[in-house]
Amino acid sequence: MSALPAWDLARWLVEIAGWGGAVLILAAYALLSAGRLTGQSAAYQLMNLAGALGFVINGWWHGAIPNAVMNVIWAGIAIYSLSRLGRRRARI
Repeated sequence: MSALPAWDLARWLVEIAGWGGAVLILAAYALLSAGRLTGQSAAYQLMNLAGALGFVINGWWHGAIPNAVMNVIWAGIAIYSLSRLGRRRARI
């Protein structure tokens, strides 16, 4: 029986980014579905942005380019939504 290969720091960080991204996106969706957040809240958009960036890092590292590209778009949507929220608050 062979031992598992040793992981270096970079691989650990990539896996943490991926799992952290998954937790953030799932938590954002759960909070939205439970009515604790709205889709127009900065907290919801920031959770989606951070989660998507974690998936981009993990997907790119593992060569899952479609996953990484989809999450770049997901992050772009979150950035756009946050900019709209910022403009809306500036008018008030």
